[in-house]
Amino acid sequence: MRKLTVDLNAVAHNLNVMRDLVQVKVLGVVKADAYGHGMVPVARKLEAEGVDFLGVADLAEAVTLRSAGITSRILAWLHDPADDFVWAVKHDVDLAVSSADQLGRIVRAVKEVGKPARIHIKVDTGLGRNGVTMHELDDLLNKVLVEVNSGHVISAGIFSHLSSTGIQEDEAQIANFEKALELAKAVGLEFEVRHLTASDGTLMYPHARYDMVRCGVALYGLSPFSDNRGEEFGLKPAMKVTATVVQTKRVPAGSGVSYGYIYKTPTETTLALVPLGYAEGLPRSASGRAPVAVNGKKFVIQSRIAMDQFVIDVGNASVSPGDTVTIFGADGITADDLAAAADTINYEIVTRMGGRLKREYLGLVEG
Repeated sequence: MRKLTVDLNAVAHNLNVMRDLVQVKVLGVVKADAYGHGMVPVARKLEAEGVDFLGVADLAEAVTLRSAGITSRILAWLHDPADDFVWAVKHDVDLAVSSADQLGRIVRAVKEVGKPARIHIKVDTGLGRNGVTMHELDDLLNKVLVEVNSGHVISAGIFSHLSSTGIQEDEAQIANFEKALELAKAVGLEFEVRHLTASDGTLMYPHARYDMVRCGVALYGLSPFSDNRGEEFGLKPAMKVTATVVQTKRVPAGSGVSYGYIYKTPTETTLALVPLGYAEGLPRSASGRAPVAVNGKKFVIQSRIAMDQFVIDVGNASVSPGDTVTIFGADGITADDLAAAADTINYEIVTRMGGRLKREYLGLVEG
């Protein structure tokens, strides 16, 4: 009675749309369970399509992929101070380096394993999150050069991440990245790939695509932060969430509906009960505003969304138990619509969907 459908063929389509657009290598971001779409099924599909890299936040995610038999290049960029890099070196996981301490720990792992590590220097060009600062970069570059010359590491890449604040701020970060590349060249370091832009920046700044782009939200057919709309580039949403009406009942005017009575029926009407709530990721904050569709007709969840269920006033429409309710992904309702109702972004909507939703995959690649 609750279903989350992921169309992996849409993911493959979106990868190829982005590849055709950028004409450089593409890293498919599958962190956070592939933005809620299922990390292993998505990674297998991307691998079958010949993706150049897969991107994960941490080593635990890389372990999941390698354990599932994924052989593609994997880059992990967010490291716990207690992370053991021995496993990563053994299993050919590319590692981001944001500090001299991380570099030192990687080199210790290399000496234990007996083979070099592939590293990508992460530069903080202005986002203020992960990465070596510009004023510490020269020192780190020199330390990396020593380890490259010693055979301990391979300088696989250098990268950064835009803040998507605005054109002026992003261009300042692009300029800083250029400075970082100049510093690396002056030191004598060369890289297999230079990468800066994620989905939003890739669409916004063609001059900043370098050797590779990182595609996350675009892979899943969603629109990024900016005014760029996914559908304008031919991207197809990959996730659909539906549920089933489990009860309908006729009630008089003035009937209170769900917790807090934020909605009372204005006239005699029919209420439909849908067994999906914030335990499945439907934001409670979207109460009173979230659109849904039953039999192709749109309604609004006017009452309070509960943990397990919500109620919609369907008036005199022909709605019966067993009818399908679209939360998003069909019938003209998108993850952006639900995000707007909850005062959030589509990224949060898709990554939080789960709970008791039964998953179904289209275009599955067997492992």
